[in-house]
Amino acid sequence: MDKNRLSASGPGDLHPLGGGVFAFVPHPLPPQLDLDHELSALLADAALALGRLDGLGHRLPNPHLLIRPFARIEAVGSSRIEGTQASLVDLYAAEAEVPLFPPPEIKDDALETRNYVRALEKSVAMLQELPISIRLLRRAHQTLMEGVRGRSRGPGELRRGQNWIGGRDLPSAAYVPPPHHLVPGLLADLERYINHESGRYHPLIDLALVHYQFEAIHPFWDGNGRIGRLLITLMLLDKGLLSQPLLYLSAYFEDTRDEYYRLLQRVTREGDWRSWVGYFLRGVLTQANDALERSARLVELRERYRATLQDAHANSTLLSVVDHLFSRPVFTVRQLEAELGISFATANKAVARLTKAGILVELTGQRRNRLFAANEVLDLL
Repeated sequence: MDKNRLSASGPGDLHPLGGGVFAFVPHPLPPQLDLDHELSALLADAALALGRLDGLGHRLPNPHLLIRPFARIEAVGSSRIEGTQASLVDLYAAEAEVPLFPPPEIKDDALETRNYVRALEKSVAMLQELPISIRLLRRAHQTLMEGVRGRSRGPGELRRGQNWIGGRDLPSAAYVPPPHHLVPGLLADLERYINHESGRYHPLIDLALVHYQFEAIHPFWDGNGRIGRLLITLMLLDKGLLSQPLLYLSAYFEDTRDEYYRLLQRVTREGDWRSWVGYFLRGVLTQANDALERSARLVELRERYRATLQDAHANSTLLSVVDHLFSRPVFTVRQLEAELGISFATANKAVARLTKAGILVELTGQRRNRLFAANEVLDLL
């Protein structure tokens, strides 16, 4: 890492590694941040949009109709930032254990994305028992890396060597995180800030600060970006900004990937917290509004399906299957049987009726291990 590219006002110190190579060690949070009128107005808009989204979560008859697909959209987006190519349908196919992967690498990508869903859902559940902590993040990382590329690089374990970002080696790296022996202490400082010392700024600003800090520490050999973005979701819930996990920023980060990385680097090199925080708040505002609009369209589609089927004298089981399409729009009959607790024959009959109505299509063309999709739901996701 080139020390000449770092400003004296940067939020950290350089640690010599030898051979003219320096690692960056971030200062503990919080930094000094000037909340000018423009940033304050953006914060107010983002907080208002987030409040509207939280209100929607309270009003929905079954928020899980949105929680499950939104988590999978996040998994696809967060994984794509790291270079995977799996689509939302690929992810659902991986969860159904039905092969639907023409290029071999898509299968690996889909399994990695599936692991992100598992890590996210387990971490959200663990918040009932644990604070946001090194322990929780290590468990999430273990789930993320289980059985996929990177599984040999210490799943759930803090790194015990020097990593770097960009470049072929340490001397050519774009960024060199702190030496491994400093990582436990840096994470302990971050954990303390999240749970005990935050409050100087609005929680949304703290989210931006914590995301940068985690990425700067880069505590694992692999998967740091995904765990750092997962941490945003956990903090939204932990700080009471959302009662349900309905906001995800990875789609915004993916759409603005160059700006995402450039502004993270500007914090490191110039101490430019303001630009990073402004970018992050615009992401919250953008994604909260997107989630509200997407949710409204999904609820409208659900009501249209239910009205159509009720006019055709559908029973309560078929209406339950329709609701299930929104939480899992790609599935097998066996999945439907297990998740709704109905017989295989009942599930098969419901799928046949919805296929005849044009609500479902079969994707594989096979007689066995068939995979069904609700394309209108997928289009809205």
